[in-house]
Amino acid sequence: MSFKDLFPQKVKDWFHFLESTFFALLFGFPGRKIKVIAITGTNGKTTVVHLASFCLEKAQNKVASISSLRFKLGAKEWKNKLKMTMPGRWILQSFLNTAVKEKCNFAVLEVTSEGIKQYRDLFLFPKVAIITNLTPEHIESHGSFLAYKKAKFKLFKKTKEVHIVNLDDSKLIDLLKLPSKVKVGYSLDSKHPLKDKVDLFVAPEKVLDTNEKISFFYQGLKFESFLYGTFNLYNILAVLSLIEVLKIPLEIFQKALREFRGVEGRMEEVVSSPFKVIVDYAHTPDALEKVYKALKERYPDKDLICVFGSAGGGRDKWKREELAKIASRYCSFCILTNEDPYDEDPEKILKDIEKGFLATNFKSYVKILDRKLAIKTGFQRASSKSLIIITGKGAEPLMCLAKGQKIPWDDRKIVRQIYDKLF
Repeated sequence: MSFKDLFPQKVKDWFHFLESTFFALLFGFPGRKIKVIAITGTNGKTTVVHLASFCLEKAQNKVASISSLRFKLGAKEWKNKLKMTMPGRWILQSFLNTAVKEKCNFAVLEVTSEGIKQYRDLFLFPKVAIITNLTPEHIESHGSFLAYKKAKFKLFKKTKEVHIVNLDDSKLIDLLKLPSKVKVGYSLDSKHPLKDKVDLFVAPEKVLDTNEKISFFYQGLKFESFLYGTFNLYNILAVLSLIEVLKIPLEIFQKALREFRGVEGRMEEVVSSPFKVIVDYAHTPDALEKVYKALKERYPDKDLICVFGSAGGGRDKWKREELAKIASRYCSFCILTNEDPYDEDPEKILKDIEKGFLATNFKSYVKILDRKLAIKTGFQRASSKSLIIITGKGAEPLMCLAKGQKIPWDDRKIVRQIYDKLF
């Protein structure tokens, strides 16, 4: 139990509120002095932050950004080692203050439900709010999916200028009722029934998703990207919506999208031969299914060997069985392993996941707590017809163990070490 756990939730809420107020005041409310673009949603936030920042830079803007992976201030970049997608109030306000001093035009920020719950979003003054999608996550922390949804929606209540919404997610439609100067909706359906309810509607035409790239047409221009999968097409449309509302020429976005090589640890191909090894951050049921589905569509002749676990510390225990049920539908063989257990018993976490396999009568799996050994086992089982997909951590540089211990970790580095030894 930490010191803060000694206090009731209302006391902690007041402390977070006052702390946010103090640091915003200390740094002179820097959010007022820079165009803040706030990106929320369950999945896809990091890709949208990185792609949006890249495109804005190609349009000759100086950009500051924070994602689960990195801090970026103009040309300077450093890893986010906080194990927090959205940093605390002092770091956040200090970063914005520095961005203002460095004369950045935009600050592109991931905004999480936990951050909103703890008032970390207070005094950011976002000009644009973007939401990617909404599926169950952090249910224990918020108390219910409805409370989680309300937390996300608070960002839009604080954003008065521009709202950008994924219209294909029915759980987000209520956002259209919230006041803003400009409402933007994006969809894969060019005839979406709500297209006339927004000020700007963005939808692609002639979408083609192949082994090489994803492509589509918009406003008569052809757009191509090295990203693939329907979920990434939605991420692209979110950024295209932003580009449109900022009135940046589409030709700049077209060129930037073609040059953008993706995000570290997001569907990143680390090994290509004699079999493929891909690392991804997916850690929710919705994200995991989208990743597996995209891989099966892209590589229909490959057998998926899936390495995954589930973060501990009381986080979303409900999803553990669901992860296994999804894996049983797509994977030829699964390896359950450790993944940021914090103070929770990692063996128990694996047993909780295993219940999903037992429920579906899926028997092609093993439990290997040592994550490095688990990945190595995937290599040993693989053939030229295999694709190893390792999920849950992506490019995260640390693993969180009991009693606050954090050890250096990177799934991609582990993969390369094993590859070098075996081949």
